[in-house]
Amino acid sequence: MEMSRTASRTDVAKRTNVRYTILLLVFLITTFNYADRATLSVTGSAMRAEFGFDAIRMGYIFSAFSWAYVLSQLPAGWLLDRFGARRVYAASIFFWSLFTLLQSSIGLLGSAAAAVTGLFVLRFAMGAAESPAFPANAKVVASWFPTTERGTASAIFNSAQYFAAVIFTPLMAWLTHAFGWHHVYIVMGVAGVLLALTWLKVMKNPASHPRVNRAELDYIEQGGGVVNGHTRAEAGAGNASAVRGASWSTVRQLLGNRMLLGVYLAQYCINVLTYFFLTWFPIYLVQARGMTILQAGLVASLPAICGFSGGVLGGILSDSLIRHGHSLTIARKVPIVGGMLLSACIIGCNYVTTDWVVVALMSLAFFGKGIGALGWAVVADTSPKEAIGLSGSIFNMFGNIAGIVTPIVIGYLVAKTGSFNGALVFVGFNALLTVFAYLVIVKDIKRVELH
Repeated sequence: MEMSRTASRTDVAKRTNVRYTILLLVFLITTFNYADRATLSVTGSAMRAEFGFDAIRMGYIFSAFSWAYVLSQLPAGWLLDRFGARRVYAASIFFWSLFTLLQSSIGLLGSAAAAVTGLFVLRFAMGAAESPAFPANAKVVASWFPTTERGTASAIFNSAQYFAAVIFTPLMAWLTHAFGWHHVYIVMGVAGVLLALTWLKVMKNPASHPRVNRAELDYIEQGGGVVNGHTRAEAGAGNASAVRGASWSTVRQLLGNRMLLGVYLAQYCINVLTYFFLTWFPIYLVQARGMTILQAGLVASLPAICGFSGGVLGGILSDSLIRHGHSLTIARKVPIVGGMLLSACIIGCNYVTTDWVVVALMSLAFFGKGIGALGWAVVADTSPKEAIGLSGSIFNMFGNIAGIVTPIVIGYLVAKTGSFNGALVFVGFNALLTVFAYLVIVKDIKRVELH
């Protein structure tokens, strides 16, 4: 018995940890993903001054990304299940970076109307190009991580949205202030193209990665990782499950499952908070709180730091609950429900006038949102093994309908009332709807089997 324990400890000691390198790369890519989405929120005030956008028109331009992002989710999921994350994700990164770069040139179109149209088209194209990103993240995490580490891994890549704001919002605000808004798009576009090449070089499947040893592969697979769950394009052999996973019958089964439908609906509500932060939050600080663009860029990083901290903490807490014997349902729901209840405090900003109190409430709200943002871990836990990409795409499609609705609704509320008060109530109410979805609609959290 003692020799067996010694051998076990030796195997663990010799186990490689390549999965953490893959997670770091996914985190960096997702950071750039969200930074590129947020370019318009940072440069928006300067561009409005140059081209004369009103609040309603700005809302529609903000929403252009999400129209394409939502419409492209099902094709993106099919591509991921058919061709695998490595090649599809590389193409995604390259093209969204190219469209980001091209946004630097809309001033060359001449009139303000042409600039508006050009910006809308490029944001739309960028949304289509980014559509495989998060389903690919979920697919990679489901392949590379066992269940007991999946919550933390998913929380880490999901928290990149806040890390992007911490690092890139001040940087982009400084570039806008010092050199003009055009340079933001040039820097982000070029960096993204380089990142696409890095992904192609580093990324492999667990079963075929040259640096993964047998101990790590067994650890991932025995812990529930889908190490061979990729398609024939990556595995080099026919895989009927990939074809089955891409069928319309599968889509109907996924949408007909009460648990998954509740998870999908909750993601819509959570993303209302996300898209407020990505689109209108810096403008709220400038217009409602009287800050300069540079000040808004710096202040916006504070709630982002709290969101990042909450995101990592939520994943660690969830996985810790599993290791201490709690069910997957309890381990995922406790951080989600508690975090989203906390995030509803954003409504309190309507009742205070001191700027530091506003920033404190925003920081607390995004800390709670970070803790509760475990939806991608739930997708990795629950999606059918042969349709992880497709299920993740449906989940992302629901979530990013909020990217269409939120900027437009807030644009109308601000234009009609001249205030952000109604917008903050709208955001806080959706946080409470997330709690309802997980407590009432979602029952036991478990992997779905197709039939």
